[in-house]
Amino acid sequence: MNLFGLMETSGSAMQAERMRAEIVAANMANAETTRTATGGPYHRQMVVFAANQGDSGFLNALGDASEFTFAAGAGPLPQQIPSSSGDVAPGVHIAQVVEDPSPALKRYDPGHPDAGADGYVSYPDINPLTEMVDLMGATRAYGLNGSAVQAEKGMIAAALEIAKA
Repeated sequence: MNLFGLMETSGSAMQAERMRAEIVAANMANAETTRTATGGPYHRQMVVFAANQGDSGFLNALGDASEFTFAAGAGPLPQQIPSSSGDVAPGVHIAQVVEDPSPALKRYDPGHPDAGADGYVSYPDINPLTEMVDLMGATRAYGLNGSAVQAEKGMIAAALEIAKA
């Protein structure tokens, strides 16, 4: 992989982490939303990252380094994944944004306009502590990828200095 490919990889990770931070912010903003356009309370959103199709290097390295499994009972990673010579940049992307399937929290508040006949209101199952940890993780990953881009720029500059000499 060339140095500019490394920048593309870090850039795609930064885009994905920015989107993750936006999803966390939306979750925090809607932590008390009891009625949405579809009816019912807001449901927590989560992002699912996936390696770009052309990026077989990461999966090959992971398969060579360990015996991790994709999921419980799914078996070990394949030892080698054919390399793609296509035009897909290496890196990561957001495969999908999924809703948390956990049920809504019920709170007794008979005066609330969204209260049912029994006086309970359905609130989103959003824990601010969990959301802050997710936000800190996204922020940290974004910053580390920014540092990687800066290091890559330094390597390119050093390579150009060597070439001049």
